Amino acid sequence: MQLNRDQCYQAILTHDTRFDGHFFVAVKSTRIYCRPICRSKRPALERCEFYRLAAAAEVAGYRPCLRCRPELAPGHAPADSADRLTSAAVKQIEAGSLQEQSVSDLAARLGVSDRHLRRVLLENLGVTPVQLAQTHKLLLAKQLLTDTTLPVIDVAFASGFSSLRRFNALFRDRYSFPPTTLRVKNRSAKDLPSCICRLFYRPPFDWGSLLRFFSRRVFAGVEHVDADGYRRTVGIGSHQGWIFVENDPAQSALRVEVSISLLPVLMQVLAKVRRLFDLEATPHQIAAHLGSLAADNPGLRVPGAFDGFEMAIRAILGQQVSVKAATTFAGRLTNQFGRPMATPFSGLTHLAPTAPAIAAATISELTQIGITRSRAQSILAMAQAVANRLITLDVAVSIDQALAKLKELPGIGDWTVQYFAMRVFGWPDAFPYSDLGILKALKTNNPRQAMAAAERWRPWRAYAAMHLWKSLEKKDEIL
Repeated sequence: MQLNRDQCYQAILTHDTRFDGHFFVAVKSTRIYCRPICRSKRPALERCEFYRLAAAAEVAGYRPCLRCRPELAPGHAPADSADRLTSAAVKQIEAGSLQEQSVSDLAARLGVSDRHLRRVLLENLGVTPVQLAQTHKLLLAKQLLTDTTLPVIDVAFASGFSSLRRFNALFRDRYSFPPTTLRVKNRSAKDLPSCICRLFYRPPFDWGSLLRFFSRRVFAGVEHVDADGYRRTVGIGSHQGWIFVENDPAQSALRVEVSISLLPVLMQVLAKVRRLFDLEATPHQIAAHLGSLAADNPGLRVPGAFDGFEMAIRAILGQQVSVKAATTFAGRLTNQFGRPMATPFSGLTHLAPTAPAIAAATISELTQIGITRSRAQSILAMAQAVANRLITLDVAVSIDQALAKLKELPGIGDWTVQYFAMRVFGWPDAFPYSDLGILKALKTNNPRQAMAAAERWRPWRAYAAMHLWKSLEKKDEIL
């Protein structure tokens, strides 16, 4: 979004929640930056500077407000950036990509040079990749210091720092006080099994619809959904554990409980939860654009994917069968190829099957779960492509190119790639126009007519698809 000073100032005067996370206001006299919803004394316009990102404000020499806590602001949706490279880079950095790889490695993954990546981020955001990564790590640390009882050294490592000394030095240099200043709780958390983080969203937020969607599409043993919330096992690299997510509507936030074993990859875990629950959506903007289609349920979100490969396999299993049948196949796949693990929850027994594990399987082993030979071939081809890094399912600078590459795999057609775009790549304009439920909701049998009818909903057609599916109120759609 382009920042207009007068519009931004009006938003902070009215504490307009619609702009929370879209920009930050920095006050020249105090050298502090805030969210537009901050309840501190309102500065005069001439004393204000406006920044799209917290990182840009910090690079300019401002410190985060301790009252409104910028680290808790909702993030940016993919459609907020006209530059897909910028959007993809930000998502990768926020997920901790620079913790174990260099800017050059990230740039190569995005298909550009490191010089070009730095230039694009500076032009669009006013920060370099390293500056963006530093701010993201510091703000996560600030949240953990304030909201948890984790020892400071655990906070440092969970936030992506390789040493406590480096963490202390950067924190003090950027914020002008040591990390221990925020440590209002003295109780040690070394023996606690988990820590709690909060991820904020823009209301309205239809938590119930998300839970119902996930409950009918779980990988049994890997995920468990009930009225309390969403639980799952997590395996990232050599780290494994579990998470429990529940809604806190009074705070417009998700409460995410993460097992202590996952602290070294906490940044990645939280990024995956944001994507899974579509926390960066802008519901007022989307509902206004969709009009009457979204009038009854403006808080409906597009369910994402915690893991791209896991979601891809689930989509292939769901081709031309009922949701219930696909869920049965997914459970069998987990039992056969997922790694068993112990958790405090009876419904969580396995880690999700990985691409290398399935890539090493035979067609006959895959058909034993009850799927057809052609479906097994599709799953095997997908697993081998991901395991050999011929395709990636967590970043897409060009949606069209990413989907075209997926369609080269056997059994991957238009419906599947559009579903991938919705849930794996989080692309808000994806639209599975050939889906039987979509056609039924639009009262047509012609996919071309469905595409034409959906033109008025660009660039939010993925949300339109969710509203169309919901309108059916049918328990056994083919998705």
